[in-house]
This record gives sequence, structure tokens and C-alpha cells, in this order.
Amino acid sequence: MNRFSVPRVNQRWLRRLAGILAMVTLLLATAAQAESRFINIGTGGVTGVYYPAGQHLCRLFNTRRDEHGMRCTAESTGGSVFNLNMIRSGDMDFGVAQSDLQHHAYRGTGRFEEYGPTTHLRAVFSLHAEPLTLVVRPDAGIEGLDDLPGKRVNIGNPGSGQRILMEELMEALGWDHDSFRRVGELPSREQAQALCDNRIDAFVFSVGHPSAAIQEPIATCDARLVSIEGSTIDQLVEETPYYLRAVIPAGTYPNQDDDIHTYGVGATLVTSSRTSDRAVYEITRAVFENFETFRGLHPAFGPLERETMVDEGLSAPLHPGAQRYFREAGLIE
Repeated sequence: MNRFSVPRVNQRWLRRLAGILAMVTLLLATAAQAESRFINIGTGGVTGVYYPAGQHLCRLFNTRRDEHGMRCTAESTGGSVFNLNMIRSGDMDFGVAQSDLQHHAYRGTGRFEEYGPTTHLRAVFSLHAEPLTLVVRPDAGIEGLDDLPGKRVNIGNPGSGQRILMEELMEALGWDHDSFRRVGELPSREQAQALCDNRIDAFVFSVGHPSAAIQEPIATCDARLVSIEGSTIDQLVEETPYYLRAVIPAGTYPNQDDDIHTYGVGATLVTSSRTSDRAVYEITRAVFENFETFRGLHPAFGPLERETMVDEGLSAPLHPGAQRYFREAGLIE
């Protein structure tokens, strides 16, 4: 055997191996490049506000597609918890989520305790408010929070968003179930009918406005909205990072002559530290450089203000891509 034959065979295989590796590298780079050209946003049910919010975000983002080379799609999902779980697993780039759930997902508390902290969760900006809304019968004699004790009040079914908010409010006020004449635990779909049937005097509901669930009892039995305010509310909002103040403007509903002042959670846009700075920068830029257009795309967006969207209700760290735009726009230092 020629003593030089073995090295020649090895060299031939090495060349082949090098060619294979080069091809794999090219394929991986191409796949990564293709992946970076598409982003997705998890929203909610098609009848809610989250879904049109995601659709409008993508529409504005895609108007600059020729410039940044990316395409955005918004997907109907199960809502906040689903979106946060998908971002945690890396199966979704962006998601719309309630501010309180953003807080608990980042810290691994509440319903996210079993998963532990999602430390790579990042905030982008806040969207519309989902205020805690107090709806009362016209003959109930309820003009404010102080009038609720002794009344028949629906606080929502266990585990619902309105129930969680109401229980935190009751704790802050020093109330319990015995503070009321009767406590209702009806789900949101049943509370308007119960109010108009005179089975309850009032209900609370966390929802974006305008809402058909609020419109119904106003149209059917002349229900009224009552502000939720006072020093206890001021302290609660100040001490709770995921709460924000909210105003339901006069005229939102028939015969609503005054602004309704309250508080609650907010819808927020979240992402991951794994999402590119460029993608986050461009989606932030798309909204804030077309702000008046965005505000006009849905009634719930009308009260939005640039200054509050950069921090209100955001408890996860801001993504660097959002920070970059906000600094350029003079919204943060």
C-alpha cells in the first residue's frame, strides 16, 4: 500500500465535510434571516379590544415594510395568560396582556407561581385602560364608594379579573362580605340582567370602554356609572405598580353627562429580551409616529396619551428597542 494514500483519502473527506458544513451554515443563516423578517402578536378573542389592537399595530408596522424588511401578523388567542406563556416559551414575539398579569408573570407570582419568574419578559408600551367600573341601579341611592356597604353588590365570579380587583379594593377599604346586604358572585355575562331584574343594586366590572356589557343595562333599565375615587384609591394606585388611573369620558354612554374617574388595570404590549431591538424599535416607532391615526382606530384608544404609555402599568423592564425610540422622541431621559 502506498504510504501516502491514507492522507489523500482523509484530505478528500475533509474537503467534503467542509463543503457540508458550509452548506449547513448557509441554510441556518438563511433560516435565521427569514425568521427575523416576520414577527407575530398574540391578542385575544375577535370580539374584544385586544384583537383589533393587534391588527392595527401590525397594519401601521407593515406600512414601513419596504424600509425595515419585516412583516407583522396578529393572531387571535386565548388572551393575556396565553400570550404571556407563549412569550415565555419563545413561540410568540409580542403579546397584549393585562398590566397585573404582566407584573405576576415577570415575578413568577399569582397564577404564574408554578412557572417561576419570566425574567426575559420585557415591556414595550401600555395601551388602553381596563377600568374597574361601578354600575348602579338608578334607584339604589349609590353616589360613591361610601354608599356601597349595606347594598346588594355583585363582585364577580371567583378567579375573574373583576373579582380580583374588587377583593383588593375591599381589603384596602377594610370591607368584607359582611359589609354588604348581599354579595353576588355572578359571571359578567349575567350581571347586567340581574341589575335590571332588581336582584342586585350594583356590580363592578373591569373592561375597556365603550363596552356592550355596560351599554346593555344603561339602555335597558337606566343604570348609571359612578366614580371610584378618594384617598384610599389614591394610595392603592400609588402603591400598586400594575394599577393606573382611568377616566371614562362624558358622553361615552347615553345620559352620561360627566367624566367618570376610576382606576384599574391596563392592556399592555409585551415582548421578550430575545426579540430583536430593531423589531421592537420599529413597532414602537410605527405607533408613536402615527399617534393620532392610532388613537382614531378604536374608541378605546381615544384617551391615550404618549407620556403615560411609556411607563403607566408597566412593571417588567422596558425593552432596549422601546427605550431607544422613547429617548429619541424625548419621552424618557
